Amino acid sequence: MTSLTVAVLTYRRPDDLRDGLPLVAAQVAAVGAGPDGTAWTARILVVDNDAAASARDTVAGIAAASPARIDYVVEATPGIAAARNRALDESAGSDVLVFIDDDERPRPGWLEPLLSTWSATGAAAVMGRVISEFEGELDPWVAAGQFFRRRSMPTGTAIAVAAAGNLLLDLGQVRALGVRFDERVGLGSGEDSLFSRELVRRGGSMAWCEESVATDVVPTSRMSRRWVLDRARSHGNAECLIDLYLAETAAARLAVRARNLPRGAVRIAGGGARYLVGLLVRSDRHQARGLRSAHRGLGIAAGAIGRSHLEYAREH
Repeated sequence: MTSLTVAVLTYRRPDDLRDGLPLVAAQVAAVGAGPDGTAWTARILVVDNDAAASARDTVAGIAAASPARIDYVVEATPGIAAARNRALDESAGSDVLVFIDDDERPRPGWLEPLLSTWSATGAAAVMGRVISEFEGELDPWVAAGQFFRRRSMPTGTAIAVAAAGNLLLDLGQVRALGVRFDERVGLGSGEDSLFSRELVRRGGSMAWCEESVATDVVPTSRMSRRWVLDRARSHGNAECLIDLYLAETAAARLAVRARNLPRGAVRIAGGGARYLVGLLVRSDRHQARGLRSAHRGLGIAAGAIGRSHLEYAREH
């Protein structure tokens, strides 16, 4: 018997839970025998990262009508890394853990391909596709930059870094390798990139699953130029900080800083130049891509001098 936990992390998104959690539950309830005939037991774990337990009643209402078992816990420590670690801890009796975000909607046939790919490859982690869907009409400037285009590749392709929005973990391998999510980046971005890179560095393998698809519902608040540029700075910052966290000696960290400071400056200059060209030739694509590159450079340079961009900072 192989045991599965599907973790849904949430923070003050009751409408998203009401829309997405029943879809997850339907597929979890349908889990039966694996390709080798091994039977599965499956449940859902909702980790509420709000200390006020604001999702409790919403989850209870969904659980009462759900065909799948749904458990609910509160992780009061702010930050998605803490919530992901809580999911790891609460899944101590499970063989496999699958993460899906509260603002994602699993498409039909989302879960079974993840499990099949894991069974076929023996990978420590399997990442599925995420496709963006927009609540309104996308700004033509943002659309021209193609900023919401996601990865796509043949199933079984080895990958070196993964996002955790649609991610399966072999918990036996994760525990043996001693990998957890680093809570130093809990209120920034990149906790999943750092986790997956560390997993690979310690000997774990990761595979892609093209057939497992979840839809990321992008709200209007994230469809603006300002949000895209802020996210670019955040990702650039995380990229540099992850290199620093993975550096094991003071000399290695100094080398990371020395490499990333000029690299950030080159991106700022090159992105600024492309933006100006875009203005001259009236190209939204060149303007958008150039400005985004410049802002990513700002994030890289900030990381090189020790500044953290807290994308998910909370007022309290």
